[in-house]
Amino acid sequence: MNKWSSKKISTLALVLLITGAIDSIRNLPTTALFGSSLIFFFVFSAIIFLIPVALVSAELASAWPEDEGGVYSWVRHAFGEKVAFFTIWLQWINCIVWYPTILSFIAGTLAYLINPELAQHKGYLIGVILVVFWSLTFVGLQGLRTSAAVAGFCAIVGMIVPMGFIIALAAIWLIKGHPIAIDLSLHHLIPRWNDTQSWVSLTAMMTSFLGMELAAVHVRDIKNPQKSFPRAIFFSVILILFTMIFGSLAIAFVMPQNEISLVQGVMQTFSFFCEAYHLTALMPILVILLLLGSLGNMVNWIISPAKGLLLAADNGFLPHWLYRLNQHGVASRILLLQAVLVTLLCSVFLLFPTVNAIYWLFTALSTELYIMMYVVMFIAAIQLKFRFSHLPRPFSIPGGHYGYYFTCALGLAGCAIT
Repeated sequence: MNKWSSKKISTLALVLLITGAIDSIRNLPTTALFGSSLIFFFVFSAIIFLIPVALVSAELASAWPEDEGGVYSWVRHAFGEKVAFFTIWLQWINCIVWYPTILSFIAGTLAYLINPELAQHKGYLIGVILVVFWSLTFVGLQGLRTSAAVAGFCAIVGMIVPMGFIIALAAIWLIKGHPIAIDLSLHHLIPRWNDTQSWVSLTAMMTSFLGMELAAVHVRDIKNPQKSFPRAIFFSVILILFTMIFGSLAIAFVMPQNEISLVQGVMQTFSFFCEAYHLTALMPILVILLLLGSLGNMVNWIISPAKGLLLAADNGFLPHWLYRLNQHGVASRILLLQAVLVTLLCSVFLLFPTVNAIYWLFTALSTELYIMMYVVMFIAAIQLKFRFSHLPRPFSIPGGHYGYYFTCALGLAGCAIT
C-alpha cells in the first residue's frame, strides 16, 4: 500500500501534534469542578492511565517502526485482522461521537465575540459545528505536513499561550492575597474513597488524557522514529500534566463549583480575571486564541483514526471504494464519510433540552467506546511481549518484563475504574 504521506515531520512537530490533541483548554472546566482534590486525581490518573498508555505506545512504536497503523497494527500482530478491525473501529466511532463536544465548545467560545446568549441556542451550535468541521476536513485533505503545521501553530498560540496566561493570572491572584474558592488544606486535598463522587471525579480526569496513542500512526512519518517517538511521548506527558493541573486550579481558584459552565467555563474565568485586572480589552484576542487552540486540537483527531481505518479498508474489512488516496496521500473518502456522519449526528442536538445535557451524553458515550479500545490495546501489548520477546525494542519500559507487565496491569486497572 502507498504511504499516507512521504514527507517527514520533526520531533517538535510530533510533540505539538500530541499535546494539541490531548492538552485541550476545553477540558479545564470539567476538571476544575472537583476543586481541592483535582491535584490528587490528576496525579493518580496519570499513574494508572496516562503514563501506562504513553510507555506502552512508545515501546510498541519503537518495536514496529515500519508499521503506520498504530493500535491497528499492534492488535493485528497480536490477535489477527478481525480483532484489529474491531479495535480501530472503536477508536474511529468514538471520535465520531466525540466531535460534537469539542465543536460545541468552539461554538460557545465564538459566541463571546457575537452574543454570549447564542451559546445556548441549538440552531447556532449546529451551524457553527458544521462549518468548522467541514473546514477542518478540508485541512486534513491537504496532507500530514499541512495538518501538522496547522496543529503546531494552533497548539502554541491557542493552547500554550492562553494556558500560560490564565496560570499567570491565577498566580498573581494568590500572591496578592485574594480569597480563593477552594480549600487547599491537606484534609481537602485527599478525596474520600467511600464517596461515589470521588470515583466519578477520577473517571473525568482520566477521560481528559485520552488519545496519547494516536500519534503512533505517524511513526513512519518522523525522522529516526525509534528514538524520536519515545522522546516526543516523554515531553508531551510532562507538558500535558503541568498545564492541565495548574490550568484547572486557575479556574477552581476563582469560580465557585456551582457556577462553572462546561461549555463556557474558560471564558467565565478569563472574564473574571480581565475584569479584576482591568484587562477587558484583551478578551477578543483571548477568544481568538482559544478558538485557534480548539481547532488545532481537532486536527490530529480527524486524520489519525482515519489513517488506521484506511489500513482496515486495504485489508478488505471495508468497501474498497473507501480505500483511495488523493494527491496528498490522504484517505479522502474516509475523511469525507466521517464529515457526513458528524453532520447527521448533529441533528441529535435538537432532541435535548439543554446544551450541557448534550455535552455530557456525547462525552460519556465516546469515553466508554474509547476505554474498550484501550482494554484491547493493553491485552494485545501483553500478548506481543509473549510472542515477540526476541524483537529488538530500542525503547523499553523500565523494569524489564516485570516492569512491562506491571505497566500493562496498571493500564487495565485504569480502564476498569473508568
